Amino acid sequence: MTVPLRVRFPAVVITWIALTFLATPALTEEVQDHASEPQQQTRTPEPEYPPLLPLKASYSASMNKGIALNGTASRRLIKRDDGTWLYRTDVDSFIADIRESLILRWENNRVVPLRYRYKLSGFLIRDREVAIDFEWSKGVATGHHEGDRFSLKLEEGALDPMGYQLQLHQDIRAGKREMVYRVIDEGDYDTDRFAVIDEEILNTDQGRIATVKAEKVRDDGKRQTLMWFAPEQEYLLIRLLQVEPDGSRYEITIDEAEIRR
Repeated sequence: MTVPLRVRFPAVVITWIALTFLATPALTEEVQDHASEPQQQTRTPEPEYPPLLPLKASYSASMNKGIALNGTASRRLIKRDDGTWLYRTDVDSFIADIRESLILRWENNRVVPLRYRYKLSGFLIRDREVAIDFEWSKGVATGHHEGDRFSLKLEEGALDPMGYQLQLHQDIRAGKREMVYRVIDEGDYDTDRFAVIDEEILNTDQGRIATVKAEKVRDDGKRQTLMWFAPEQEYLLIRLLQVEPDGSRYEITIDEAEIRR
């Protein structure tokens, strides 16, 4: 299925989608206590997960921090012959180029990262490289972040800076509204929380598009990250906006996408 889109609206800093968008929320339990009946408990059923779908998408990115800077990003999700998936983002802009990739397995409705790579190079900025290798059979993740090597014990459901974005997309497609992820970043674990907060109609060049709106939940509230997903287009990310404490805005907006069923 080909999904043509021409949308011009906000979306998070280009590097957020490019390099960088778990613990599953605990099942709720209801216990009814009746004098003449034994205790019963009802568990919320697990959501029904859709399969991964191969994807090609291109985005425009902009940054307004005293000066307007524009760039482009492409993202692909490809199933490989051995059954694993390649998730890749390439960003090209005046000030920086980013190459980011993840090889993963999709098992039991979860992203299982295997090999993550990230490289940033640009004009008047410091180059940066990150690598993470997930050795699940040994229970350890090894790699380097800007030259500093690290080794971590793997937690169940551990993700990388790209894998959690794909897991978020799948969780929202499955109907979840609150998500928590344990992400290996800069040689240690971060806990990232997201929530679906609203439904919103976006006015675009292609007309009005129904979306669900999600945000990254932060304790300090100083930075705001918002995402818009289109349910009628396999919950494709069509807008992402980040607002910094100083008012600077970073946006990515989708240009076109092809989803294969």
